[in-house]
Amino acid sequence: MTRTVLLKKGRYRARLAHGGEDIAAAQALRTRAFGTGQADCDAYDDLCAHVLVEDVRTGQLVCCFRMLQMQDGSEIANSYSAQFYDLSALQDFRGRMVEMGRFCVDPDCTDPDILRIAWGAMTAFVDRNGVSMLFGCSSFAGTETAQYLDAFAMLKHRHLGPKRWLPRVKAPDVFRFAARLRRRPDAKKAMLRMPPLLRTYLLMGGWVSDHAVVDRHMNTLHVFTGLEIGAIPPARKRLLRAVVG
Repeated sequence: MTRTVLLKKGRYRARLAHGGEDIAAAQALRTRAFGTGQADCDAYDDLCAHVLVEDVRTGQLVCCFRMLQMQDGSEIANSYSAQFYDLSALQDFRGRMVEMGRFCVDPDCTDPDILRIAWGAMTAFVDRNGVSMLFGCSSFAGTETAQYLDAFAMLKHRHLGPKRWLPRVKAPDVFRFAARLRRRPDAKKAMLRMPPLLRTYLLMGGWVSDHAVVDRHMNTLHVFTGLEIGAIPPARKRLLRAVVG
């Protein structure tokens, strides 16, 4: 069986899923990681490429995510995120896009290298396929906003998306943090509450929607997140490509 390896570094290997058995393994990890009480699978699984990060010593799947490729913004309405956000502004984006979704790490694995390998694999994929933008939904655990007010205030003051691309409200239940919050963020508290995946997006120059969707099915609050590859700071690009190299 041919397996496309995107990256191998130390004890971990990132590769593309091949066949139903690999996708089932990713779904099983997602089900356990997200803890929604039901199998985590949907119609997008058949449309996406799936990346698996494995411990090469044991073969254990420690991380996974999926990618939906698009030629440009004209296909944005077909994305998973478009169920929750009005993304019509992005229809004019010119360049290849990838929606990154269902990112999860095995709850029993705390090695920070796993996240680095995952982003290294994404970098390799972006470089090979000439991708211009990554986007997706970045999730906060739970649906109560009180514990995340500093994080949301930080997003408002430093990381809102450019007006030309900014998603509009579509979901029936949202937290309009950019309009509602007047507080100045406590930077330390904000970063402690920021989800690791979103923190990585922001460090690379990513931006977010001005509101969070309250997703009671997944028991999360999530913000639309975009990252234009051309806007990644040169120093950060070098770090990512050092992982790939």
